[in-house]
Formats: sequence, C-alpha cells, structure tokens
Amino acid sequence: MMRVNLDGIHTNLRFSAAHMVIGHQSCGKIHGHSYIVDVEVEGQRSGRFGFVIDFKILKDITRKICKTLDHRVLIPLNSPDLKVTHQDDKHIEFTVLDCLEYKLPIQDVVLLPTESTTAETLSTYITEKIVEQIDDVSTLSYIEVQVNEGIGQGASYRKYLNQQ
Repeated sequence: MMRVNLDGIHTNLRFSAAHMVIGHQSCGKIHGHSYIVDVEVEGQRSGRFGFVIDFKILKDITRKICKTLDHRVLIPLNSPDLKVTHQDDKHIEFTVLDCLEYKLPIQDVVLLPTESTTAETLSTYITEKIVEQIDDVSTLSYIEVQVNEGIGQGASYRKYLNQQ
C-alpha cells in the first residue's frame, strides 16, 4: 500500500463560506471561515503509470467540490433545529430554533443534505462527493479528507473502501 496526499494550502483546495452551528453559544450566529481541504488516499499502485491515483484528477474533483461551496451560506437541511418555511427559484426562508427567521437569495446558499455544517460534517460530505466522482476505486483502501477552519484547526473523515 502507498499513500498520496494533497495539501490544500499549496494545491489551492480552499473555499470561503458562511455557516452557523445551530444552538451553539458563540458559533450559533452566521459567521464565516476560509476553509482549507487536505486529501489523503491510500491504495495499490496500478495502471500504466503506477499511480495510486492521478494527482490531477483528484485535484480537479476536489476543486470542483470546493467551488460549489465557495462564497455561499451553507444550510444544513436535515438539522432538527432548522425548518424551511418557503423556497422558490429566487429565495429560501427558514427558521432556526423556532424563533430566528432568515430569508436569503437562493443563489447565495448551498442546501446540504446534512444535520449540521461543522468541520466534522463538511469533511464527511466532501469525502463522499469525491468518492462518487472517482471512476474506479477498486485499488483504493481509503480516502480521507480534512476540512480546516483556517490554519491550525480542522476535522477529518476517513472512508474505507474495498474492505474484505
């Protein structure tokens, strides 16, 4: 087995986004981060060039995912504390904790199928999106994504593949 890594700072795997950690004393208000995404893949070398995975393909996939999140407000649609009260092709309206009401242009948000928008949840979401877009994962043992909220703090999720 061999591991390959993408360092988000040096490979420009980043996005800036606003979010809230619903119900948290200080993070419960809408605020933003400059996120940096690191990726690690372990697997067998294979193919004509003996790659674990082609760096260019992995960077392209990850950058596209980051671009979908960049300069948006991240909304966790599956949060038990968030209720969408109206949505059309121009706006979304939602209530948080049954008392805080928001109305945002739909073009400014990303509606995530998650319960939260923490670094932990975002690392899982991005990992799953990467796995969906890799053509062949048969030689890979895991993919791990770390989502850093700025430099020095982050969360990572490792998805195991092809376990016997």
